[in-house]
Amino acid sequence: MERKLFTALQGEHAEKLNDTLSKQGFRRSQNVLYRPSCADCSACLSARIRVADFTPSRGQRRTLRRNAGMRRNATSPWATEAQYALFRRYLDSRHADGGMADMDIFEFAAMVEETPVRSRLVEYRDPTLTTQKDPAPDTLAAVCLTDVLEDGLSMVYSFYEPTLARRSLGTYLILDHIEIARAAKLPYVYLGYWVPGSPKMGYKAGFDALEIYKGGVWQPLGDPESHEGATHPLSVDPIAEQVARIILPDSRPTKG
Repeated sequence: MERKLFTALQGEHAEKLNDTLSKQGFRRSQNVLYRPSCADCSACLSARIRVADFTPSRGQRRTLRRNAGMRRNATSPWATEAQYALFRRYLDSRHADGGMADMDIFEFAAMVEETPVRSRLVEYRDPTLTTQKDPAPDTLAAVCLTDVLEDGLSMVYSFYEPTLARRSLGTYLILDHIEIARAAKLPYVYLGYWVPGSPKMGYKAGFDALEIYKGGVWQPLGDPESHEGATHPLSVDPIAEQVARIILPDSRPTKG
């Protein structure tokens, strides 16, 4: 059974709480911070890239060349009909049976706009690009909702044109966020969760300088297969111990 630790994210200290708990494997969803805490496995491992140490692979350099004409525009988190239309095409093509499949435009707007922290909506367009769904040039090709943390960028949710599979836009968004973080002198790009053995999550292990949050510390990923033990029930610490180790802003670890 899926289980999560979560806390409300609100008030004048919301950014500090987001910064502090993101360093401990938590993720933001609207005005909630959460971290998976299932009873029978600990396979969901928060992942981030060390920007200063990252070197793109040969395949990733090809992805950058394929998308060299892409134009980036970072805006305030405000949802539009064009974004929602792209979001629907993405879900229908890639996640039709997922938990977000039935989201309407109002729920999409809430996902984007309900943020108590410093967030940006990063849009990507190519002046030469047309798609089957939008034959006009300068089509919206990809979008990423991004939080700006004190130590990096957190890619909260991204989606892209599913008919452009050859462009590897999911990989491109990560590569471009690495460059945004580098220019801003931010040390990390947070990617969300990586799950050992998951085909949908496997692409994250292909990024250089990847770290995972495991056993209460950030550590290099190393051999991905070495983490498959995290799916075993005995890998899970009792929930009380997990809570006791959480560090809150300007505090020591909480006591049970």
